[in-house]
Amino acid sequence: MRFFLLILILLVTTTQAFSQSTLLKVIAKQGDGVYTLLRRHGISFSHFDSFIKLNKDNLGADNSLYAGRTYLLPAPSGPKEPVHTSPATHTPEESANVLHVPLFGDKHARVEIKDQKLKGAVYYLVSGHGGPDPGAVGKYGPYQLAEDEYAYDVTIRLARRLMEHGATVHMIIQDENDGIRDDSILELDRDEVNYSGDPISLSQVTRLRQRTDAINSLYAKNKGAYQRMLSIHVDSRSRGQNIDVFFYHHENSSAGQKLAENIHQTFTSNYNRYQPNRDYFGSVSHRSSLYVVKYSYPPTVFIELGNIRNNLDQRRFVIPNNRQALANWICEGILLDYQSNK
Repeated sequence: MRFFLLILILLVTTTQAFSQSTLLKVIAKQGDGVYTLLRRHGISFSHFDSFIKLNKDNLGADNSLYAGRTYLLPAPSGPKEPVHTSPATHTPEESANVLHVPLFGDKHARVEIKDQKLKGAVYYLVSGHGGPDPGAVGKYGPYQLAEDEYAYDVTIRLARRLMEHGATVHMIIQDENDGIRDDSILELDRDEVNYSGDPISLSQVTRLRQRTDAINSLYAKNKGAYQRMLSIHVDSRSRGQNIDVFFYHHENSSAGQKLAENIHQTFTSNYNRYQPNRDYFGSVSHRSSLYVVKYSYPPTVFIELGNIRNNLDQRRFVIPNNRQALANWICEGILLDYQSNK
């Protein structure tokens, strides 16, 4: 009996050693996190726990990775997940009415599909700046407010709302550590990555080209589908200038103009409803010189959420419920636009 147990132990040990030796070994790059590494190598996010078990002795605080170290990738039990993918990933315990989206953070990762009002629609969402470029920066008491952090939070909230209505959504800029944040002050970091998982370039033109290349590649793959792109930013003007949300589109894009006007109409209606004593001065105009507007293939709307240096506008950003309201209202306009195209 003891002899049998010894053989069994040796067999298990040998099998484990053999299986680990056959797993793919990869080297983490600067700025990599677990999700970024998995995505780059086409491994589904549902293998996160397996990755942690395989590499538990080689991880930093909060399962962070060390640049330059070698990590083992779990062998997927099914088809590999595409490198270019929507942030929504299915896990075995999900139903057709529930998505699990790790990019949204632990608190918001479970997304219930409420209806199929946007079924068949494909959206590309781009939050402005990111990585080495924080964009506009405003001072709020002792804190600094960075455009890329607040634009990202509104954008990812919008992504979740669109998914609730059955849309396919691609977040072109991603930050696997942030998720949807319910804090007033969003800490500035530089670990956002492109859709491919690659770092965001230091060069402005290259940064913008990285985004449009990802969008246009996906656009070609989704040929024939209803596709739209939204680029969300926060403006910077003189501190005393309070501005409302406004919209740009390409001068030759009637579909982009129509989407912008539908979102603008939604904002006008909501201001009349919730702030009847306040006029809304948001506008729709064309600005074809903007890189992502000029070179993105799908009809595009460029949105400026407000002036990050203005005290009144800052309330639009630092209050989490206001960021959610921005996402909700943009979503309402998108719904209006999609329904009018049927």
